Amino acid sequence: MRLLVKGQPQGREIVSVTPQSANWNFVGFAAYRLAAEERIRFDSAEREVCIVVLRGVVSVQAGDDVWKEIGERDSVFEEMSPYSVYVPHHHAVTISAHKEAEIALCSAPGNGDLSGRLIEPGMTRRSIRGQGSNTRYVCDILPQTEPADHLLVVEVVTPGGHSSSYPPHKHDTDNLPQESFLEETYYHRLNPPQGFAFQRVYTDDRSLDEAMAVENHDVVMVPRGYHPVVAPHGYDNYYLNVMAGPKREWYFKNDPAHEWMLQR
Repeated sequence: MRLLVKGQPQGREIVSVTPQSANWNFVGFAAYRLAAEERIRFDSAEREVCIVVLRGVVSVQAGDDVWKEIGERDSVFEEMSPYSVYVPHHHAVTISAHKEAEIALCSAPGNGDLSGRLIEPGMTRRSIRGQGSNTRYVCDILPQTEPADHLLVVEVVTPGGHSSSYPPHKHDTDNLPQESFLEETYYHRLNPPQGFAFQRVYTDDRSLDEAMAVENHDVVMVPRGYHPVVAPHGYDNYYLNVMAGPKREWYFKNDPAHEWMLQR
């Protein structure tokens, strides 16, 4: 199956990936654009959800909990962390936009007794990863050190001319602590928006080997294999990663053919 899911340039639903459409077991992802005063309602059912306010201002109600007027960014490329809300399974959710907004719904199976909570920008961890033309800027929204059942959520900005998720790494084998099995989606944004980036997903035996040109709002599904990203000169790349698997731990293995560059 094709791993590239094209985003829609117009309309409320930008893109959607479900376990059924991806033919896997854990990760779900959807992105929506909302006009001012527009609402979206859903039930989390058997899944936990991390709502990421990519841009704009919204209010979120989940069961009896309400978080009013959250969100500060006008663009995912601003140098600030997002507001997010963690919603456990079996909650009715309403998201109301106070101005034009873009939101992401990151989901995975939920089975615990966790409470809903607001994840404020100051609660996230920002870091710089890599060096030289492999430098990228990371914000851990829902890392494994914070409570959730299966979800891991992180966003990354890769400057134009830089590589990311590089050297190529994979996490498709249940072999802790060397490597964990995690499905993953990449939700891509480009700045300026008419740009593109490249992502390759491949396995050691090349039984899976797909190279994709990704445009603004596209999603790349990573069921297994290595998955590097390259941002061409002139266009910064943002992506929101959603990962989930049977164990909520992120351990990866680098492609041995390219690991030499880490020794320099």
